[in-house]
Formats: sequence, C-alpha cells, structure tokens
Amino acid sequence: MDTQHTLQLLEVRRMKGEQIAAVVGSVERVDANSYRVHSQSSEMWYGVRHNLRGWSCDCPDFTHRDLGACKHTFAVELSVAIRDRVEQSRVIEPLDVQSCLFCYSNNVVRHGVRHNQNGDIQRFSCKDCGKRFTRNIGFERLKATPQLVTSSLQLYFSGESLRGTQKFLAMQGVKVSPQTVHNWITKYVGLMEKYLEQITPKVSDSWRADELYLKVKGDMKYLFAMMDNDTRYWIAQQVADHKGVSDVRPLLHEAQEVAGKKPATFITDGAPNFHQAYNKEYRTRYSDSTTHIAHIRLQGDMNNNRMERMNGELRDREKVMRSLKSENSPILKGLQIFHNHFRPHMGLDGKTPGEAAGITIEGDNKWITLIQNAVRVPHLTEGDVSR
Repeated sequence: MDTQHTLQLLEVRRMKGEQIAAVVGSVERVDANSYRVHSQSSEMWYGVRHNLRGWSCDCPDFTHRDLGACKHTFAVELSVAIRDRVEQSRVIEPLDVQSCLFCYSNNVVRHGVRHNQNGDIQRFSCKDCGKRFTRNIGFERLKATPQLVTSSLQLYFSGESLRGTQKFLAMQGVKVSPQTVHNWITKYVGLMEKYLEQITPKVSDSWRADELYLKVKGDMKYLFAMMDNDTRYWIAQQVADHKGVSDVRPLLHEAQEVAGKKPATFITDGAPNFHQAYNKEYRTRYSDSTTHIAHIRLQGDMNNNRMERMNGELRDREKVMRSLKSENSPILKGLQIFHNHFRPHMGLDGKTPGEAAGITIEGDNKWITLIQNAVRVPHLTEGDVSR
C-alpha cells in the first residue's frame, strides 16, 4: 500500500472519528488509559487503550489493517483533546452572542427570523465563514424558552415536585406534562454530566463517605456518596441494595477517577464495607497511603457531621420525589450537579462547592451558561448548533 493511499484512508477514519466524538455518550472514559467507543453501525462497544506504543483498538479495522489508527482511536484522541482544553479553563463563561459560533468572527449580521407557535427566533449569518446559526443553542425546537426550562430545573432541584413545576409553567402560558419536565431533566442532566466530567475539581486530600436510604420503584435502596471535606464537593455516588455489606469499591474507584488522585484521609461512619473497599482501593504498602478514620461519634473533631448535612439535603428532596424509577435515574446525577454548582453553601461563605473546588460558572443564568457550553464544546459542526 503506497503512502498516498494510506494517508487517504487515515483521513477518512479521522473524519469518521470526529463524527463519533460529536455524538454525546459515544466515547466513555473507563480510566486514565482506557476508553469505550460506540460503534457507528451496531450496538457494539470497542475498547481503546493507550500504552507505550500509542493508542490501540480491538475493532476489526485496527486489528486486521496495519494503519496504526482507526476511527475509534481518532474519536478518543479528539475527546482527550477536548478534555485537556476544558481543564485548562475552569471558568465556564456565557457564550459570546456578538461573534460567530464557528469562526468567532465579529462580522455577523441578522439573517431573517424563524417563526414558530411560541415566538420568533432571530437568525444570524457570518460574512466571513458563511455559516448561519441561531442563539438558541441547546434549546432548539422546545415549546418553552431557555429561561423557563432552566427555571424549571432550578425549581425541581430546589425541592419542587414535577407536578408543581408543571403548574409553574402553566402560569407562564406554557402547557406541558410532568413527563415533559422529566424529559428536560434527563436531557440536560446528561449533557451537563458529560461536560463536567471533563473537568477535574481541585479537591482536598481529606474525603468523607456515608450512605442514606431511598426508594427505587418502591424498594429500599441505599445511596452511597463521597464528599470532599474542605470544599463540600460531591465527588462520586453509588446506589446499592444493602447498607453494611454491599461492595462499595465502585464508589471509591469513581472518586479517584474524578479527582485524579487518592485521598490522604478517608473518613467514614465505621461500616465494615467501607473498610473492605478501602483495603482494596486506597490502601498500599507505602508510607504515604491513605489513612482510614472509621468512627460513629456525633461529637468532637472526628465526626461525620458535614456529610450528614449533605444527607439532610437529599432526605428533604427524597420526600418530594417519593420514589425513583430506576437506580441510574438522571435525577440523582442532577442532584449532584445542583449541589456542586448551583446551591450556595453558608459554610463556604456563600460559594458553591464547585467554586470552592476551582470551577466557576459565570452569567446571569448559570444553567444556560453550563448547558450551552456543554453543547458547544464537544460539537463543532453546524448541524449541532442550528437546524
């Protein structure tokens, strides 16, 4: 195979890799050196790993063709580049409505109005790159405005029920069902989660873990949560069947992946499964290994009161939810995002845990800022911005 033909094949794979990376959820990070990539033509997932020789994939194209890359490795490389770019800037700013969303030129003019039953949407055109777009990024084809959608998210995660949120929208002249509100939660929590997982929070070396009960389809379950001691940042979560015997190693492993490190001190309430998971995930034979502080006291310096205060937030919210539909409900991740980035904490002088951990979301409406950045950063094609 000649060099020119090889370069052409690699360019085709690079373009297909960009298409894969542009689909939310198609590239999943397993650990620092491993990813899962969804196939474009089937329901299969392929494993992509990094070693001393570079990226490798277990797909047939990489295995049987000596090209050194495939569309799945290109998709991972693009995702890693996006992750690095996001990590470099921990200040999440509102999108600049004065410049082109593609080439960032200021040579932008109005280009007609799109009419729909809920109002008019101004369209814009860039004289430099020729692209057309709207400013309604992330909220296309919705009956409600971005302001009403994000107000609904704020209401729900602040403690309102789905039906109460629906009544609020009805007062604003937008008639939707409680299921529609739940669909918004599912959609936007998924977007924000995928975006925020690319940013490593600056948490301390002291972490706390605890559990609280909740109902899933009417059955009793337990939500295990890991929180940073200094910033109150909710690092990881896991739903399990039992309180003291369920394997909580996934919780500790996820927390290490999110923070990019192990804690120096791990504080729990003394449940045996925490110590078993600690022995497997955090304990090493070296002198700088994690110290596990297990206790059940409510008084004194070594207590878990900070964790209990966060649990109080969740218990109050769980009363309104009554019961979750599934263990992987987006509502749980939404509560984690709300706690970290939207709820000011008195113990942090009015900052959110995210701000204390070095992640600042700016703008008058932080929901819109985060959602539009979540849509804009991974997607670089016109079809993902305006349709």
